[in-house]
Amino acid sequence: MEGAPLAVSLGDPAGVGPELIAAAWAARHTHGLMPFLVTGGPEILRAAAKRRGLQVPVRAVFHPHEALDCFDHALPVLDGADGDYRPGEPDRDGAALALASLREATGLARAGEVAGIVTAPVSKARLAEVGFEHPGQTEFVAYACGYAPGDAVMMLAGPQLRAVPLTVHIALSEVPGQLNSALIERKARIVAMALIRDFGIANPRIAIAGLNPHAGEEGRMGDEEARIIAPAIAHLLAEGLAVTGPHPPDALFTARARKTYDVALCMYHDQALIPLKALDFDEGVNVTLGLPVVRTSPDHGTAFAIAGTGRADPGAMIAAIRMAGDCALRRLGLYDD
Repeated sequence: MEGAPLAVSLGDPAGVGPELIAAAWAARHTHGLMPFLVTGGPEILRAAAKRRGLQVPVRAVFHPHEALDCFDHALPVLDGADGDYRPGEPDRDGAALALASLREATGLARAGEVAGIVTAPVSKARLAEVGFEHPGQTEFVAYACGYAPGDAVMMLAGPQLRAVPLTVHIALSEVPGQLNSALIERKARIVAMALIRDFGIANPRIAIAGLNPHAGEEGRMGDEEARIIAPAIAHLLAEGLAVTGPHPPDALFTARARKTYDVALCMYHDQALIPLKALDFDEGVNVTLGLPVVRTSPDHGTAFAIAGTGRADPGAMIAAIRMAGDCALRRLGLYDD
């Protein structure tokens, strides 16, 4: 893996992924990005860059290591599948191309031929039309690595906040039934180990949110805090982890509170994603913890409505590529703090 580039999957070609990848390459020196290649879609990337007004030469490569030789002067794209660039017009062909690109990037990471992967946004509904059976790209990458979905943890990270939702793509009404102490403990351990290994935090401080308003207010608004969350915290403390909680969710994300922890463990999807997007929308990164490969993604969707208009901000894509590179270098012991 040492000396290898990152692999960036194309995402849905009708979304903002291709133009943001091109914009990230154009800003590669400004942001000190690690070399990367894109798995497929050379003509789409050329057209997307042109539509955005960017001068981005695209170079076909046949092996990831070739990307290291041309990255300074051209965007390396692994020779293979391609299609037409029709921003804002998603279809089955585009979804099939997005899935092929994701599979290629993941396969390269598993084989150790790239240092990590960055996945551009996809439409889950469109992917389902072409046989994609996973809730999202996080679960796909976990499955491809031979891991159970529960052993891959989704963390949202930005300059001001890191947050982990313990339950993800389920109805809010199902959340209380899915929560248990074992789930909290297992994911907290994965998060702690990943923050040490991939983020260089020697003793991660983990704040665990309550489920109910005011963290249950001593049982007046629900008993999950006393029955499920507090026992998990006690076990984690006994293991030596620096955990606190359960914290009232409405106060956990203030500027003062954020100074007291390195990551917040939240009980459900929106409890984690609303504060992250409110604070760091243009630089938010979705990073998968607990896997043998590095994987990040910009924390936004395909944005079909503005694809091709030049209005999409490349900040999250740039941040995802930068974070993937930093994590990969830390795993290799090469990151210069």
